[in-house]
Amino acid sequence: MSTTAAHPVKPQAFETDMPARLDRLPWGSWHWRVVIALGITWIIDGLEVTFVGAITSVLGSPETLHLSESDVGLLGSSYLAGAVLGALGFGYLTDRLGRKTLFTATLAVYLTGTLLSAFSWNLWSFALFRFITGAGIGGEYSAITSAIDEMIPARVRGRVDLLINGSYWVGAGAGALATIILLDRNLLSIAVGWRLGFGIGAALGLIIIFYRNHVPESPRWLLTHGRREEAQRIVEEIEGHFDPADLPEPEGKLTIHPHGAVGLGRIAEIMFGTYLKRTAYGLSLMISQAFLYNAFVFTYALILSKFYEVPADRTGLYLVPFAIGNFLGPVTLGPWFDSIGRKPMI
Repeated sequence: MSTTAAHPVKPQAFETDMPARLDRLPWGSWHWRVVIALGITWIIDGLEVTFVGAITSVLGSPETLHLSESDVGLLGSSYLAGAVLGALGFGYLTDRLGRKTLFTATLAVYLTGTLLSAFSWNLWSFALFRFITGAGIGGEYSAITSAIDEMIPARVRGRVDLLINGSYWVGAGAGALATIILLDRNLLSIAVGWRLGFGIGAALGLIIIFYRNHVPESPRWLLTHGRREEAQRIVEEIEGHFDPADLPEPEGKLTIHPHGAVGLGRIAEIMFGTYLKRTAYGLSLMISQAFLYNAFVFTYALILSKFYEVPADRTGLYLVPFAIGNFLGPVTLGPWFDSIGRKPMI
């Protein structure tokens, strides 16, 4: 065996202006296609999660799955456990295999879990399918957030990130309104209506898989993996969507040190060693937000029907104002994250 085969040559550092070329691009239709292709998953996730929260009041019926209040809590926990493990596992694969590959894989897992949820026959089957759904959406978070950070111009990255995440609440509002029809006993049996909701969500998601084929691999990811020629070709294709007269000169170059995939050990070292305070701060924000949000959404319909005697097919109406407020928040406050700054806004 040759020395070269046994010890591959490490890619050499190089200078490139490709990141600056992406950042100089004016906002255009290409960016909107990327935002729609990535953000539509948030809309469907919002629709599906809110739908699940809204139907908890009927899942205790003998006509459905005859679940108890504690069973409903278990369903929420299984979804969140899947989301955490999906984010960790698929996040690692996203760094190894690329953003584009995981776009399709994570969406496929998510849609599979959603579709299987429509065929649940008891608590444990439903919990398993919710776990699979959560794993898919956790992976989506990793792949999509990475793509936003790497393909959207820096000057608008903050507001775009918030807008895409805020689109979740468009789906949440739609999911809440859908329950008014799907749980209306005059239109459908509730034994059919709650299952139909999952089927519709999965069918809508199939459209995204084909639409995402138009989103390229991240040039920045390619550069850090030493694949300069592929990155150059993609950047040129992106620039081809814009009038050359509208493109200013790129500002400066970066020195890239190709390193391939980053191991979990290195990530842990950075998070809990180099940036321990930042990690603790970020986790405290995310954990508190997730706890308060999920405690509200996952059981809201159950509380309304049990303690306020709201009919099961009307609990969704009470989620609509909440969804509208959550969507208007990032739309109105998002631009300030780019103008005022992240820290003051937090």
